[in-house]
Amino acid sequence: MKIVFLDAKTIGDDIDLSGYKELGEVVTYDFSTTEEARERTKDADVIVLNKVEINEASIGEASHLRLVCVTATGTNNLDKEYLAKRNIPWRNVAGYSTESVAQHTFALLFYLMEKLRYYDDYVKSEKYVEDISFTHFDHVFHELSGKTWGIIGLGSIGRRVADIAKLFGCHVIYYSTSGKNNQDGYERASFDELLRNSDIVSVHAPLTPETNGLMNAEAFGKMKPEAIFLNLGRGPIVVEQDLADALNNGQIAAAGLDVLCKEPMAADNPLKMIKDSERLLITPHIAWASIEARTRLMQIILGYIKEEMQ
Repeated sequence: MKIVFLDAKTIGDDIDLSGYKELGEVVTYDFSTTEEARERTKDADVIVLNKVEINEASIGEASHLRLVCVTATGTNNLDKEYLAKRNIPWRNVAGYSTESVAQHTFALLFYLMEKLRYYDDYVKSEKYVEDISFTHFDHVFHELSGKTWGIIGLGSIGRRVADIAKLFGCHVIYYSTSGKNNQDGYERASFDELLRNSDIVSVHAPLTPETNGLMNAEAFGKMKPEAIFLNLGRGPIVVEQDLADALNNGQIAAAGLDVLCKEPMAADNPLKMIKDSERLLITPHIAWASIEARTRLMQIILGYIKEEMQ
């Protein structure tokens, strides 16, 4: 068997692939264009990929391809009709990063909420050296306990965030982006209610016609001026110019993002101009990528290949 990784860099160099090598020949490429994939998959039995588009152009000459594995939950890069026509099964992975994304959600929040950039800079600039007082709290911060946390998208990650937020003493409400999701044990609210009442708003929804551009100028205008906004879902859920305007105009206090409309970040992204890390924190789509989550992901993919080859 020949297993070809088309964009292995997307899972990292620190992942052990020895289990795959026990199944046969393993060939890894850091990244692949559509044209490169067409050549590289010619004699593959299994291909493993994250972002490469899989269609007739990329795998048209893969004459004995038996399985396509996506190292992600989303599969919009697969031409499923073409794969079905050729009777090539595909597999994706859900649920592997729940703990990692939930953890990163709180990392973003606490960095912003506790003004950690300011206090770290204060100490490292040596202003704290032989200061008059033992403490310095010029930038006010608040307790999370007692705050209302609004969650947009109450899937597995949203529920995990909700449960942790409750442990911190938050009142948690959620908005169903489909309008059909009723979760026992969780308080559902309308979109307007969630925006108006929440001290923290976090997005954990997929990109759908209902969520595309959901967080726009109108939405930010309904939020509390002291609210913190977090997006751990998909970039296009947020209209980035409207978020930049909301931050610059003081409509909301701060935002933490792990996803953007275009990744890597576009040169003309309006958020690029906001350099104040107390108002805006952006991480480069890493919430899913703890070493444990990536290891779990690749173990699941390995299991899929073993099942298919039996």
